[in-house]
Amino acid sequence: MSEAIKVLLNRRSTRVFKDEQIKDEELETILEAGKFAPSAINQQSWHFTVIQNKEVIDLLAETFREVLLNSNQEAMVKRAQSANFKPYYNAPTLIIVSGDKNAVAPKADCGAATENLLIAAEAIGIGSCWLGSSDYIFNSPKAAELKEKLGIPETHEPLYSAIFGYKANDNAKAAPRKENTVNYIR
Repeated sequence: MSEAIKVLLNRRSTRVFKDEQIKDEELETILEAGKFAPSAINQQSWHFTVIQNKEVIDLLAETFREVLLNSNQEAMVKRAQSANFKPYYNAPTLIIVSGDKNAVAPKADCGAATENLLIAAEAIGIGSCWLGSSDYIFNSPKAAELKEKLGIPETHEPLYSAIFGYKANDNAKAAPRKENTVNYIR
């Protein structure tokens, strides 16, 4: 089995991190992989916002909590009410991936770029986790203010976010894969 396939099959979401920032060279490697993702008609419609400032990450976490508390989703309200609510799991690095609103397929482009970030991180021993918080935060009343604070271009919409850091534990064993998820037409 090739090393690339091993990385793909071994990658897991990391939610427990060491209290140590990743190295700049590692971050640049991860971002470079994101930039080399496939994109519709090669538009490369992504923009990456790297946040390593704990106060800013905490601000986003608190905004996320506020949005969840005011949502109609019972499970999310309950999660936000928890004293242990840490949506970024104390990760030292958060990357928000935004897509150009005028691109042909920004969600697909940025989804591919986000996955490349995660795979590259695993390949160099960095833990990561794809998060759903961007959808909530950047569809809230504070969205415009936060986009400006984070330097996200007006032409772009924040679509995805992922956290990165050194793993505090080894990768967990993979959950069994679902059966009957493929059909063939030959």
